[in-house]
Amino acid sequence: MLRLLIAVFFTVACLSSVHGQPTIAPFSQRPAIENSLLAERLDELLPRLMREQNIDLWVVVAREYNDDPTFLSLVPKPRFTARRTTMLLFHDRGPEQGVERLTISRYPLGELYEPAWQGGDLDAQWRRLAELVKARNPEKIAVNVSDTWPVADGLSHGLFLKLEKALGEDLSKRLVSSENLVVRWLETRTSAEIEVWQRAVAIARSTIAEAFSERVITPGVTTLGEVAWFIRERFEVAGLAPWFHPDVNRQWQGADYGSAEFLGGGYAKTVIRRGDLLHTDVGLCYLGLCTDTQEMGYVLKLDETAPPAGLAQAMVAGNEWQDVLTSQFKTGRSGNEILAEAQGLLQDQKVTHAIYTHPLGVFGHAPGPTIGMWDNQGPTPGRGDWLLYPMTGYAIEGRVTVNIPEWNNEPVQMKLEQSAIYDGEVVRYLSGRQTQLHLVR
Repeated sequence: MLRLLIAVFFTVACLSSVHGQPTIAPFSQRPAIENSLLAERLDELLPRLMREQNIDLWVVVAREYNDDPTFLSLVPKPRFTARRTTMLLFHDRGPEQGVERLTISRYPLGELYEPAWQGGDLDAQWRRLAELVKARNPEKIAVNVSDTWPVADGLSHGLFLKLEKALGEDLSKRLVSSENLVVRWLETRTSAEIEVWQRAVAIARSTIAEAFSERVITPGVTTLGEVAWFIRERFEVAGLAPWFHPDVNRQWQGADYGSAEFLGGGYAKTVIRRGDLLHTDVGLCYLGLCTDTQEMGYVLKLDETAPPAGLAQAMVAGNEWQDVLTSQFKTGRSGNEILAEAQGLLQDQKVTHAIYTHPLGVFGHAPGPTIGMWDNQGPTPGRGDWLLYPMTGYAIEGRVTVNIPEWNNEPVQMKLEQSAIYDGEVVRYLSGRQTQLHLVR
């Protein structure tokens, strides 16, 4: 059913695409797609991950106005928040019976969860949760508390105290952090999700291609801020959630990189000129999955039909940097190890670079192995120590610095970022990658 639903949607989408722009599902169709994906994850992925992490019972408690970051990844759409106090209980009964999914909540959650409470006051709700836990007699009771991972630290102090009181002394001794389970749940993608995710990335990339064209930019008139708002408004009109406001900036021959435009961030009103090298950073979320994309463009001068050869070669150098980095993705390596291996190869090749690649998925900055940071090119304690697993997504992000002969050998930064999946063998870009500069003619 899931494959059929996705196939029908994408067949209709492809037939109705206009000018190469990927069609976006209307709001009314999105819950069915997301809930089908969620059902597969709960049925097939969650049991495997609970056994991988040796967790036999997981409790997620969320409260209205103070949601657990993991909560919305577990419940069907359309749902925007927990209601009152919402409790989820996952109990692994073994490979034959599977994972039991219960909700102890005032409002039902549909067919994906079995209601285990008929209502009453808050004290009765906590007593019911404790009864269910005690009846299952788990060795471990995993809850969302973590010092390392914010996404796994969603159980507030107040709720934690209520849980301890409800469980009593004996059961409370079995409380453990769910952090590893949460990270594995949030970082792991299914094959069906990847098919949906590819469309989200294609939407982001096609929007950038239009933004970095003469259809949007008039040299000498259009500002950097206007291009950023064109991208943002395209997303808003289509009902796509940006997880940050698009950034558009420029480099140019003879630039003063110590100027207020670079250091103060006040470049939104800067007018785009012929000969500018443009850069944008764009992130959107669609059907429960986020993208993160950085691409480069060039504004042709009146006597040019192509960018300077030095800028074209800088793009080649950027692609080669990507290839070196992704060649070091090996299952079981930590983010810090991938960083160190790639840095060593790039230094041997005398490539001036920086690596700041991060996991991508339900969140734009998702949990998983951090592979460098823009302000720290050394190992990242904690998150950088997380190991690489198959079927996990990444924003392959970083930059190379190249001297441009046509610009009196001045340096430029080729800043690139593409959404990708590591399938356990190789890194695959979800909707291709930029290999040539976008041109404003």
